[in-house]
Amino acid sequence: MNSKNILKFVTAVGIVVFISLLSPTLVGLIYEEDISLSTLIMFILLAINAGVFYLLKDHEINLNIKESIISVNLVWILIGIAGAIPYLTQTNIDVASAFFESISGFTTTGATVFGDIEALPKNILFHRSLTHWIGGMGIIVLGVGLLPLLNPNGSVSLFKAESTGISLDKLSPKIKDTAMKLWGIYVAFTIANLLLLKIFGMSWFDAINHAFSTISTGGFSTKNNSLGYYQSDLILWTCTFFMLISSINFISHIRFFQGDKLAYNHEEAKWLVSMVSILTFGLAFVHYFNSDDTLYHALLHSSFTIVSITTTTGFATLDYEQWGNLAIMIMFLAMIFGGNTGSTAGGLKTIRHIIFLKNIIFEIKKSLNPDTISSIFIDNKELKNTTIRSVFGFLSLFLMTVFITMAYLYARGFDEMSSISTAFAMVGNIGPGFSLTGPSENYGFFSWYDKIVLSIAMIIGRLECYTVFIIFSSSFWKKF
Repeated sequence: MNSKNILKFVTAVGIVVFISLLSPTLVGLIYEEDISLSTLIMFILLAINAGVFYLLKDHEINLNIKESIISVNLVWILIGIAGAIPYLTQTNIDVASAFFESISGFTTTGATVFGDIEALPKNILFHRSLTHWIGGMGIIVLGVGLLPLLNPNGSVSLFKAESTGISLDKLSPKIKDTAMKLWGIYVAFTIANLLLLKIFGMSWFDAINHAFSTISTGGFSTKNNSLGYYQSDLILWTCTFFMLISSINFISHIRFFQGDKLAYNHEEAKWLVSMVSILTFGLAFVHYFNSDDTLYHALLHSSFTIVSITTTTGFATLDYEQWGNLAIMIMFLAMIFGGNTGSTAGGLKTIRHIIFLKNIIFEIKKSLNPDTISSIFIDNKELKNTTIRSVFGFLSLFLMTVFITMAYLYARGFDEMSSISTAFAMVGNIGPGFSLTGPSENYGFFSWYDKIVLSIAMIIGRLECYTVFIIFSSSFWKKF
């Protein structure tokens, strides 16, 4: 293992991150807020990263898979620390809370420790949303765009290391070009969302922040009542649409804008839209019969809520826990489902559910007819056994992480619903859970060590388990 490879890549990403995190300084200057200390610290850390990178400028790097995995884990810890600096210098929260808020932002979880969002300085509100936007497409995908500038041969191994599900499709001759196209679509969606939110009644500041949170499927808002504050149907429909398209594989978006009319004609997108529709109509009828809302408003709030939870965004309009146990059950199913691979959404991902269900059907048929020769197909392509094993391995790791987190919280004295839903919300990067961590609550009541545990759970979920757990394997250190 070559430590210079890791150090040069980490500092390269660090330079981009610190330059990005300096942009809230402009917001602070506009609103005449005291941002001197956090800005000074950011500049110092930027200078350190730039200095180390300069010292290694003549070192040609070529990351192998081991170095890539270590780099990924280091980057997420370091950006969590970097993102915590403004909270520590401008709010009254402790180190663990600041780290939790930072990780929640970068992982696009959207859970917050702040009880009064509207009391926060404007530059902090912008900082929170910006961490969503940076983390939404994946800090490592941003790094993939940079890595070829250092050494073109190092791209592929790093792209594989952050198992976000983005397929290494041959859209472009180089991974860098694909990464840049992904960011191009990402920026275009953000601008479109921003402009529509402005047209429909938000201020420029709120529109920018909510566009960042929507396209990244993050969920941080500038208001205590989230999007429920605006009382605007058009804003809710707009965010519902952009949350949904942001949870579809961005490779499909690239193909669509390249003229492929069948870009969305694949099983994963169809399943996602179908499940969202079924859960939306189910929740709408439950809400309609348990409230005084009209069917239209029940459908509006239900579609927004289901899409928000399924895409792991975490926005809220109403306290949906008041809609009854059947409604909570429907929303729990939405929590488990998740968005598409290659999207900004977290969770288990739709394709894994498809493979899981098809494999069950396959095994049932095989048990009834042992001599039958058949296979599992996705989009008319036969799945390899290694892919199926990988899916079941991930499901096992995901559920194990949820169980450990849940057991920890329950052992700490929290009730069953809070423990189970919070564990899923953290590992699935969803944000709000139920009961103590419901949509009208926050995570500020947890102790400092609880927040560290939950922060680790968010990172594991964001890196989809394998990338974190593999570093604890002795064979990982011996084999590579």
